[in-house]
Amino acid sequence: MEFESNIAEDEINNDHGWQKVTYAKKKRKNNQVPPKPIQNGSVITGNDNVFTDIDKKSEERRKVIEAQKSAIHDPAPPVRSRKKNFFDYEDSDEEVGESSAVVDDVVEEEKKKKPKKVKKPKITMAEAAAKIDADELASFLLDVTTSFEEQQDIQLMRFADYFGRAFASVNASQFPWVKLFRDSPVSKVADNPVSDIPEAVYKISVDWINKRSMEALGSFFLWSLDSILADLASQLGGAKGSKKGAQKTSSKSQVGLLVVVAMVLRRKPDVLITALPTLNETLKQQGQDKLPLIVWMVTQASQGDLAVGLYLWSHLIFPIVGAKLGSNPQNRDLILQSVERILSAPKAETILVNGAVRKGERLLPPSALDLLLRTTFPSSSARIKATERFEAVYPTLKKVALAGSPGSKAMKQVSQQIMIVSLKACGEGIPELSHEASNIFIWCLSQNPDCCNQWDNLYLDNLEASIIILTRLNEQWKELSLKPPSLEALTETLKSLKKKNEKAIRDGDKSADQVLYKEADKHCKVLLGRLSRGSRCLKATVFLVVALGVGATFLPLTVLESLDWNKISGCSEAGESVKYPFRNGLGTETAVKLAGNVPLMWKQHSSRQSERQQVWSSRRIRVEQSWSSWRSAGVEQSSDI
Repeated sequence: MEFESNIAEDEINNDHGWQKVTYAKKKRKNNQVPPKPIQNGSVITGNDNVFTDIDKKSEERRKVIEAQKSAIHDPAPPVRSRKKNFFDYEDSDEEVGESSAVVDDVVEEEKKKKPKKVKKPKITMAEAAAKIDADELASFLLDVTTSFEEQQDIQLMRFADYFGRAFASVNASQFPWVKLFRDSPVSKVADNPVSDIPEAVYKISVDWINKRSMEALGSFFLWSLDSILADLASQLGGAKGSKKGAQKTSSKSQVGLLVVVAMVLRRKPDVLITALPTLNETLKQQGQDKLPLIVWMVTQASQGDLAVGLYLWSHLIFPIVGAKLGSNPQNRDLILQSVERILSAPKAETILVNGAVRKGERLLPPSALDLLLRTTFPSSSARIKATERFEAVYPTLKKVALAGSPGSKAMKQVSQQIMIVSLKACGEGIPELSHEASNIFIWCLSQNPDCCNQWDNLYLDNLEASIIILTRLNEQWKELSLKPPSLEALTETLKSLKKKNEKAIRDGDKSADQVLYKEADKHCKVLLGRLSRGSRCLKATVFLVVALGVGATFLPLTVLESLDWNKISGCSEAGESVKYPFRNGLGTETAVKLAGNVPLMWKQHSSRQSERQQVWSSRRIRVEQSWSSWRSAGVEQSSDI
């Protein structure tokens, strides 16, 4: 044992006291000298190249320290790196080598000068539009039309590509259309981006668009809509989590495509009608974000045709008021701005009333009138700021909804639909709504005698609403205008209602409804009495007018002058309930004025009599003058003889 310990001490002394210490978790270098085993199995480290490794480590430490000093004195900002203590480098040779190499590379890269980026000049929408040459565009369109004569869809794609290249330099930051449509009023976005297009370029474009087929334009519009909605989704998706109102820069500007779509809708607004199913589906999915774009498209179409604009508003935009999206004040404001702009156009009311029926479809269907009634006349507790604006546009929209050819088959059908809408509205229990709905119900009775029969069938299920209408009939009887067929139908209907009331009272149906039946029966009796007196007076008035008209031809002038026309007119006041039909929903002259026309007939007769007297007087004067001249000539002749 002593021999072994002596050998171990000799080996240790040969290392001069230096011994390399390693940790178990660290990896040794591959080129490390393997330990030397001794005979008894012990292992000791060798002393080869011990000072060489120490010198190498010292040199590496010196380089690292110099590199750190140079980085500190360098004016460029230092690069943050993981700091190590001096003694950490003793852990591993590999770590020391890697850290020194990284520091050297960083220092060399920082010393290199970074090239400056050349900023591209920003081009505005107006500047890009001004560069479009009208002659070049005309030549381009001629070539495209010739090359793709039978493929109009490709022609429109090339047309859109031309404007896409023209506005390629206008990025989304120069024309943030999503933010513009969302935050700006309709009056501001109505002319964007077409307002910057030169007049000559615009005229050439719309004239060329006018020659494309509706089918090709419809397909092109749907393709354009997909592209615009994709860009909208990307911008809105990128804005999530960012500040409100932030506009994400799009890699591809949509300015050119928006310009082309605007020109297509202005020149061919019917294209938007063909796309109604797609647009309705689009609004159902994230309508909150897409509504500003849809309003912009409808505004472009209304620039070309007001009737189409109102049709799209009533079928596409206005129904949102009755949906969940309609509870949003911003959406209601957009909807009102859209219709207010349409109705503010010059001669808008005349154009819309005259064109109330377009290709067999009404601009404002009965369903839209129903929603308009409930929106304009809510309960007192449900009134909001938008209610006053709906009240302002209601009169014009009502005229459009009720306009049409009186007595026509289409008008009779519409009046029956509107009658059902107004009857239900009368029973809502809202005074203002019931008052307006009852007026519309009475208008339906004047338009179509079949409405009276329809009322008879719906009477028992709408007893409270019917009482409101009967009350309104009594109140408006002096102003009521009904044709003889409607008068006869109304008389028969009131008789039927009276019988139903009497039967219900006699049978003792529902004690709660007994009061209602009695009240309805009272109104029916009053109306029937007025109708019977009116019919008798009408016959007497007509007979009187005919008799006076015939007698005015034969009676002497003194007899006609002695008649008291005020009393004759007063005799017909008993028949003041009989009226002529509505004209555009408004009452006209009553039957009593037929008797009032007798003085007019007398005036005409008197004027004719005076004309005859003047003629006879002039003739008599001429005869007397001739006679006197003849006599004077005869006297002179006799004197000469």
